[in-house]
Amino acid sequence: MDGTPPRAVVAGASGLIGAAVVEALTTDGYAMTTIGRRTATRWHDHAAIDAAVDGAALLVNLAGKSVDCRYTDRNRDEILRSRVETTRTLAASVARSQHPPRLWVNASTATIYRHTTDRPHTETDGDLGTGFSVDVARAWEEAFFADDLPATRRVALRMAIVLGAGPATAMLLTLARIGLGGPQIDGPIIPHRRYRGIGAHPTPSGPAWHRTRGRQRFSWVHVDDVVGVLRFVRDHDDIAGVVNVAAPSASDNRTLMRTLRSIARMPVGMPSWRWMLEPAMWLLRTEPELILKSRWVAPGRLLEAGYRFRYTDLRDALEAADAAIRRRPERPRRSGRS
Repeated sequence: MDGTPPRAVVAGASGLIGAAVVEALTTDGYAMTTIGRRTATRWHDHAAIDAAVDGAALLVNLAGKSVDCRYTDRNRDEILRSRVETTRTLAASVARSQHPPRLWVNASTATIYRHTTDRPHTETDGDLGTGFSVDVARAWEEAFFADDLPATRRVALRMAIVLGAGPATAMLLTLARIGLGGPQIDGPIIPHRRYRGIGAHPTPSGPAWHRTRGRQRFSWVHVDDVVGVLRFVRDHDDIAGVVNVAAPSASDNRTLMRTLRSIARMPVGMPSWRWMLEPAMWLLRTEPELILKSRWVAPGRLLEAGYRFRYTDLRDALEAADAAIRRRPERPRRSGRS
C-alpha cells in the first residue's frame, strides 16, 4: 500500500443529501472530487469527468433539478434532462475508464411506485405507477442500467421523502408554526396536463385525484440513514440493482401534520383541501402532488440484508431535523435565479 487515500466522486453535492454524503465520505478517509454546475469539475467538461471517474473507488450521482417547482413544460423537460443526461454522461465516462469505479450508487426515487393505500411496495412486489413523475424515474433508472459495465457494481437508491435540515422539512415546520399544519385533503380539480407522461414512451397520467381524506401514506427517511445506507451498500458487495430507502414504518399525512404541530407547539392546524392547495401551491411555485400522492414504500432488501435504521420513529426524525435546522446558519436572501 502506498498510503494514497481512496477517491470518491460525488455528482450533485450541493443539496441536503449531497452535502451529508461528502461530509461522511471525507470522514471515512476518501479524497473527494465533486461534479456540478459550480464546482471545479463541471458537466460540460467531459475530459475532466473522465479523469475524475477513472481510478475512483466510489462514484455517487445525486444530480438532478429539484422537483420542488411548478411542472411547466420548461421545468418538466429540465427535471427529466438533468437526471437522464448526467447519468448518461457518467456512464460514458465509466465505460471509457481504464480503472472504472468498483461501485456506482445513483439516486432514484420511491415515487416510481403507484399511488397506494392498500399495501407497501417492496423491490420485489412493488407496482410501478404512471404519469410524469413515474416516467422521469423510469427513464432515470433505464439510463443508469442501460450500458454493460462489467467491472462496476451499480445500485439505484429509490429514496422516500428525505427529512433533514433542508427546505422541504423547514417548510412543513413553518406551516405548522403559523397554524396551517392540518391535514392536506385531496379532491376534485380543474383538469390540467402538468402530470402527463414524458419521455420516449409517455404513460397516462392516471386518476386526477384520490379520496384519501388526508390518510395518504407518507414514506420517509432521515438524511442520516441515507448516508448509512450508502455506507452499508458500499460494504456489502452482494447488493446490486434497486434498493428502497425508506424507514420501515410509514406514516400518513394526518399523523405527519399532527406530529409537526406537536414539535412546533401549535395546538391547532387548519386543514387544507385540494381547492385551497391549488392556488396556494401556485403562489409557492410548487405542486400539490408532492404532498397528496400516497407513497407507501418498504425497505425489503435492506432489512433482509441486516441494515439497522438509525431513525424508525417519525417524531424522532422530525425532532432531529428541527434541531439541525435551528443550528444551521441563516443564509442571506437571494434574488433572481441562481
